[in-house]
Amino acid sequence: MMNEFIQVLTIAGSDSDGSAGAQADLKTFMARGVYGMSVLTAAVAGNSYGIHDSINMPSSFIKSQIKDIKDDFNVSAFKTGMLSDSEIIRTVAEEIKDKPFGTFVLDPVIITKHGAMLLESEAYQTLIDELFPLADLITPNFYEAKKLSGLELNNHEEIVEAAHKLRDLGPKNIMIKGEHADESMDSVEDFVLLEDGQSFWISEPYVKTEHVNGTGDTLSSSIVAEIAKGESMENAIRISKTFTYHAIKNEIAVGHKYGPINHFIKDDVK
Repeated sequence: MMNEFIQVLTIAGSDSDGSAGAQADLKTFMARGVYGMSVLTAAVAGNSYGIHDSINMPSSFIKSQIKDIKDDFNVSAFKTGMLSDSEIIRTVAEEIKDKPFGTFVLDPVIITKHGAMLLESEAYQTLIDELFPLADLITPNFYEAKKLSGLELNNHEEIVEAAHKLRDLGPKNIMIKGEHADESMDSVEDFVLLEDGQSFWISEPYVKTEHVNGTGDTLSSSIVAEIAKGESMENAIRISKTFTYHAIKNEIAVGHKYGPINHFIKDDVK
């Protein structure tokens, strides 16, 4: 009877306002019907107006958290989120290199959805060198895919080319999330390149709202949950895209400015 319930893990930072990071991951895990655990890599002091302070967890403490999860639980799939410096990235890579937690979804957290760089150059390269080769799926946003591929992504052809360039860095599957900064857009299109060479575009309507905090965290953690439940990579991505869209569309009034998306939503989601 022990460890029969589906278990998943996020290795990420803590957002004090609950809109993103490990908090968004754990809410998503619960919404998708799996038991979620967390290893915290950092803690952020922030609210809907912005981030005002942060602190990194010591590597020894990150190792202790991972060890305790390994020693007790049966994790089927996991993700990484914010890994803020090279030491933390190397620590996590060392602890997961033998894949003790099953399928690995890497949300790069390199550049914000508005194009602001989050990682210094050394940590950026360490992430590519140490973790990309271990990942079963990476989910870069539009700006991250631009930087990683060196392409401008001005059209579908360049996005497809970028996905192939990213797979050359080591990940088995690639999901390039579409740009959604232009309010004149009708839809947000993502491109997926699977390990077996198959690919597809997936689209949902663009939603004009300031409540988009934690969108990338929610998408990647939903994929983790669906894979742990037995879905294929393709189905997990499709279900998660739909879930994330509805979480954005059905916004909740929390905070004064840039708010969270709605993890309570259930309508039209498998």
